[in-house]
Order: sequence, then structure tokens, then C-alpha cells
Amino acid sequence: MQETAQQYTKRLLGYSKGKDPLRVQLETPKVLAQLVHGVPKRVLMKRHRAGKWSVGEILAHLAEAELVYGWRLRIMVSRNRIHIQAMDQDAWARIGRYRKTDPDRALEMFTVLRENNLHYLKSLSRSEWNRYGMHEERGKETLRHFVSLTAGHDLNHTMQIQGMLRRRRG
Repeated sequence: MQETAQQYTKRLLGYSKGKDPLRVQLETPKVLAQLVHGVPKRVLMKRHRAGKWSVGEILAHLAEAELVYGWRLRIMVSRNRIHIQAMDQDAWARIGRYRKTDPDRALEMFTVLRENNLHYLKSLSRSEWNRYGMHEERGKETLRHFVSLTAGHDLNHTMQIQGMLRRRRG
């Protein structure tokens, strides 16, 4: 059974609860780089279970999700109460050819986009942090909430990658 938008939100916020979401986001590119350092590309691109992404596909997803994240941040600040379209991650994976995306390149793209998005966030005023959008599946999301959700998304995929690489060694 697929989780609902509310269950997904609760799970991701659970991962980031009690953590500084900006620090999590700052550390994620470094953690990912350490995890995949020295791992052969063929291992990163291997799916461990049918219907599940490889480590390389997760890195491609994180890179493209960071594009979406940056866009959403900026539209919420520039147009308070804006409609936020959901992201069909499976369609993006198919259209973006995640199975063929070089993991090093995906990680590089994620890192550069993340650095720019964090720089943008640090430039915002207190009042701008209270702006929000109406996500078509999850409802009202303030910028502050969205940043915590993104930190949880980072932690979710980092844990997935850790588990996948641990199974490979074990």
C-alpha cells in the first residue's frame, strides 16, 4: 500500500525533528560524497530490488528534486500563497533517464544547486520565512515547514543509500 501525502510528510518530518534543517541540508552533499567515494559506477547503478532505484538513480533524483526545491522556494517568496504543483517522481525518473545518469555528475549537480539554494535561504528576511504555498497534495506549507521537509527528504535518501551500500559490503 502506497503511503498518503500526510503519512509521507509525517515520516520525513520525523527524520528531521530536533535537527537544524539548514545544517542537515548543508551536510548532505558531503555525506553523500563520502558514501559513494570509491564505489564502482557499476555498483552505484545496480538495482538491488525490482522496481526500486539504484544509488545512482537516487542521486539523479536528488539533483532534479533540488531544481524543484529551488523553484518552490523562490515562487513562495515572490508570490505568497501560490499554488504548488506536485512532482511525479516516477515520470521525472523516466523522462530524466535516471538509469543512464552518471552518478558523479548527478552528485555534482545536486551539490551546486544545494549551495545556491542555501545561499538564497540565508538571504531571506524573517517575514519571508513565513510565506507559504498551497501544495496540491499536502496543503499549506510555509517556507519554514518546506525547509524541514526537505531536510527529512535528504535524511530519507541518505539512509536508503547507506543501507544499500551496507548490504553490498555485507
